[in-house]
Amino acid sequence: MQRNGGGVGGGGQTWVLRRVRLTWLSFMLFFILVFFPLIAHYYLTTIDEAGGPDKRIFGPRPGGELCEAKHVQDLCRIRESVSEELLQLEAKRQELNGEIARLNLRIEACKRSIDSAKQDLLQLKNVISQTEHSYKELMAQNQPKLSLPVRLLPDKEDPGLPPPKSPRSCRLRSCFDYARCPLTSGFPVYVYDTSSYAWGNNLDPLVKQAFAASVKSNIYVTDNPSIACLYLVLVGEILESSPLPSPSELEKQLKALPYWRSDGHNHVLVHFSRKSMTQNFLYNVSTGRAAVAQSTFLEQQYREGFDLVVSPLVHALSEPNFLEVPPQVPVKRKYLFTFQGERVESLRSSLQEAPPQSFEEELQGDPPADYDDRIIGTLKAVQDSHLDQVLVEFTCKNPKPSLPTEWALCGEREDRLEVLKASTFALVIAPGDGQLVASAGCGMRLFEALEVGAIPVMLGDHSRLPYHQFIRWTEAAIIVPKPRVTELHFLLRSLSDNDMLAMRRQGRFLWETYFSTSENVLNTILASIRTSIQVPAAPIKDEPAHEIPHKAGKLAGTDANLADNGDLDLGPVETEPPYASPCFLRNFTYTAADTYRSWNRAPGPFHLFPHTPLDPVLPSEAKFLGSGTGFRPIGGGSGGSGKEFQAALGGNVPREQFTVVMLTYEREEVLMNSLERLNGLPYLNKVVVVWNSPKPPSDDLLWPDIGLPIVVVRTEKNSLNNRFLPWDVVETEAILSIDDDAHLRHDEIMFGFRVWREARDRIVGFPGRYHAWDVNHQSWLYNSNYSCELSMVLTGAAFFHKYYAYLYSYVMPQAIRDMVDEYINCEDIAMNFLVSHITRKPPIKVTSRWTFRCPGCPQALSHDDSHFHERHKCINFFVKVYGYMPLLYTQFRVDSVLFKTRLPHDKTKCFKFI
Repeated sequence: MQRNGGGVGGGGQTWVLRRVRLTWLSFMLFFILVFFPLIAHYYLTTIDEAGGPDKRIFGPRPGGELCEAKHVQDLCRIRESVSEELLQLEAKRQELNGEIARLNLRIEACKRSIDSAKQDLLQLKNVISQTEHSYKELMAQNQPKLSLPVRLLPDKEDPGLPPPKSPRSCRLRSCFDYARCPLTSGFPVYVYDTSSYAWGNNLDPLVKQAFAASVKSNIYVTDNPSIACLYLVLVGEILESSPLPSPSELEKQLKALPYWRSDGHNHVLVHFSRKSMTQNFLYNVSTGRAAVAQSTFLEQQYREGFDLVVSPLVHALSEPNFLEVPPQVPVKRKYLFTFQGERVESLRSSLQEAPPQSFEEELQGDPPADYDDRIIGTLKAVQDSHLDQVLVEFTCKNPKPSLPTEWALCGEREDRLEVLKASTFALVIAPGDGQLVASAGCGMRLFEALEVGAIPVMLGDHSRLPYHQFIRWTEAAIIVPKPRVTELHFLLRSLSDNDMLAMRRQGRFLWETYFSTSENVLNTILASIRTSIQVPAAPIKDEPAHEIPHKAGKLAGTDANLADNGDLDLGPVETEPPYASPCFLRNFTYTAADTYRSWNRAPGPFHLFPHTPLDPVLPSEAKFLGSGTGFRPIGGGSGGSGKEFQAALGGNVPREQFTVVMLTYEREEVLMNSLERLNGLPYLNKVVVVWNSPKPPSDDLLWPDIGLPIVVVRTEKNSLNNRFLPWDVVETEAILSIDDDAHLRHDEIMFGFRVWREARDRIVGFPGRYHAWDVNHQSWLYNSNYSCELSMVLTGAAFFHKYYAYLYSYVMPQAIRDMVDEYINCEDIAMNFLVSHITRKPPIKVTSRWTFRCPGCPQALSHDDSHFHERHKCINFFVKVYGYMPLLYTQFRVDSVLFKTRLPHDKTKCFKFI
């Protein structure tokens, strides 16, 4: 029992002892951790104070002594750097606060200036408005308002004009009703159907068919007879197998025409001749006030200034083949002159009688009534002298029927043409009867001579040549009176090669324009009458542009390469809005004042006008015909002052812009880059993109916004001829034709525009080329090597007048355009041929850059090896069509005095003309 109790008491004591020990241990640890550091700190502080300030061990040290410790030196440097940066940032902050305050003051000042400028602008607008109003008032006072005349149409039962004294005295003033043809009428022409009158069924079918085809394509023909100015009646040629109506019967049939109105005023009776022996069945017929247009006239029948001598209808339905027409060079051919014909009435006596007496001997007696016998003797004498090779034949194996005293044609037409192709001159002897003033036989000889390039020599000055009232025949033919036949040989030998070539070229022009086809013959008849009554021609229609809708993207930027404009200023800082060139400024004066000049404008050095009265008036005709006004208008330069000159366009035309026409084919990225480069170009009216691909542009394609209209035109087919179509959206006379991969600086374009404005009838461009004669192959070659001479300027970057777009598309022979479509090439050569043929001047090259292609663009067609072979063929083909080489060489290049010429070191400089 005790053992157990003692055990319990001993365990309790042990637990008490352990608790005491833990308490003691905790107290000691607390004392050590709290009091011991305090004691140590006090002790150490006491030691530092006893040792003095210089012997401190643990106390803080003055100055930078603490930084001498290696482990804190980096921290000190960081602290100093941060402090310096903070000080700098604070200084900048204070500076920026000051700048902000100054800018706020400037903003307030600018706002006040803007308000003041707005007030000034408003005042200027009011002044301008008042000035314009005053100007209009002055114009109204000095220039009365002119309105178009009211057109008065006669009643259906028109009594007509008072009868003339005699049918022979009919002239336009007495027999033509001008009231039916006002200046603004448009010259409507009504053509009778050949089945509406009795003798219409007896007409030659070829003549009727050719006449109907020509009428169908004529722009003046109308189906409304009540508004017609002129009425055409086809009266011949009648078939040989058909009986000719008697004069009285024919008069009755004419008066039975529904719009004859008792006297036939404003009617034209047209008689086409296909044979040399034609029926002049209107000789004894009273035609009243109706004019007659035919190839054969007697003196008692012909009414000068009223009737019309026309050319025979040789090519009724067939078009002339230009490849079969002999070339115009060389000038001198095998024979000096030729003549083949037979005059039965005098042939036998001429061969049997003795040589004729001299003219001096005949002057002592009675003058001869007929010189045909003397002509035969003189021409035979020239042939027998063998001074020159001539061919004269006065007998024929198969002479064609002819009128009395007229020289009959020999053989077939093909045989006659072969002889004429070898003839420099072709003699045309007028009929021996002086009463026969015009004959179809002479007209046929004249036609054949002009067709093959033989210069006609007309023996007999009493004959009336076709359209002699308008055509100046002395420029294309030699007209010699019959008494001068003895001097004919001397006269022909005295002509220079240049004169003969000019006459041959003029003759080719007349033949192509007025004689070659039935359509030309009909157009010439109408143009003759229209010119006589001074009615302006109808305006030609532009090519309608079918636009492709497109989306404009972001505003186009400025190409860095275009910033270097050299020393040439581009123009005024404030560009003007787009405006069109004026149209129809000379539509009446061109008809009334320039009659002879317009009818005789052959492509020669003195003929600068490129179309004929047969062509309608072109909208851009005014400036081309001459824009010199004799005064310096607003916008012109100021003499030699360069600053004022650069700030204005200069020249004699106050305001003018140009249109860029760009041909493209499925190169969208290249096209977009080219369009962007046009941004900011002064004097640009608009950009016309000719989309030559059958596939439309991509739907997601974003077109650049250059601040001017971009018109995308859809074409009917892929043709390079589309580049030169006279699109109706082109409203300026100046056209810059440019390829989509051409890279031109703005200063170059502006300089080219300035040069073109002083040479409006020329092609003015940048890349030059020339043609050369290959002696070995006897053909022409196209050459693109760098040279000091050129004859062409490529239209991939060139200015030209819109007038030439009409000529290229509507006047130039179709065979040339077909050649361009066949090779998909040579359209630029064709344009150079056309302009040089019209003006007889070479193109003008500006600037001296050796390349104008953009770097990095896809390869073009011109890099193909076959490209140059095709261009060789094109040049030779075009020469055949024109009959000669119209291109002219030039060493002239226009450079501005402010334009720097940069040439590679390996290139030789050409002479520079300024």
